[in-house]
Amino acid sequence: MTHQTLVDFLKDSPDRLQKGPIAILLIEDAIAVGHTLAHHLKCGFRLILALSADPLPPHVLPEEAEGRIVNLKFDTRGQDAHVRAVNAVLDVAPPDIWMYYGYNAEFLFYPFSESRTVGEMLAFHTEERRRAMLSYVVDLYAPDLHRFPDAVSINEAMFDRSGYFALGRADRDGKQLDRQLDFHGGLRWRFEEHIPADRRRIDRISLFRSQPGLRLLSDHRFNVAEYNTYSCPWHHNLTAAVASFRVAKALARNPGSRQQIETFAWRNSQPFRWQSQQLMDFGLMEPGQWF
Repeated sequence: MTHQTLVDFLKDSPDRLQKGPIAILLIEDAIAVGHTLAHHLKCGFRLILALSADPLPPHVLPEEAEGRIVNLKFDTRGQDAHVRAVNAVLDVAPPDIWMYYGYNAEFLFYPFSESRTVGEMLAFHTEERRRAMLSYVVDLYAPDLHRFPDAVSINEAMFDRSGYFALGRADRDGKQLDRQLDFHGGLRWRFEEHIPADRRRIDRISLFRSQPGLRLLSDHRFNVAEYNTYSCPWHHNLTAAVASFRVAKALARNPGSRQQIETFAWRNSQPFRWQSQQLMDFGLMEPGQWF
């Protein structure tokens, strides 16, 4: 089978983008690809665009894909790959289509995700007149780098139960932006000396609704200010979480950090149970008015 490019798919099959929600997954390496695809299928995405430099091996594609996963050729390791991928899809998609973007070894969670689909959740969010949803990227990591040198363990995943904080976000003139905060914590905070300053935030607008002129920026924010807010002015809204091995993988792989980090585990490490309730219990996800 030909490994069709993202550009050609968007040109030849724009009709596939007529209904959402759509997931855009950037496959950067071979780690946990099958788990990532299966997880987002279970969430209920109508279409998953799995972007990879090389064709994905058939065994990583879940049997229940039923045409909902399209593997497309794309340079996922290039600079600002997420920007180029998301904006290419936005250029073709009709208005008001809900989308999500993330990477392999990342897993979207939202309140009550075990019993409700992402479409049901976004339908409620739309009724609250919201066009985007804030998510926190919660770092996952293996408890033992000797047993798991790539820092990834699905069955023994850990995360930080504390150490998260928010700072006010200001514009270029120093004025505080309305309902926008910079969130920090996890491995990016504990090992910040190995993380560039412009990549230490853990907030990401990973769920958003298409509209004309909308552009994703390199810092995971959008060019429309309201998309970057954590809630509407009148009450708290839903938020989501992205449980991610991505930072742990990078710290375990890069020569500078790999030589200095013996373990990611510390006194505030907590076993990850792969349940949305656990994330809500620790304040890493907000159900808002959705019960």
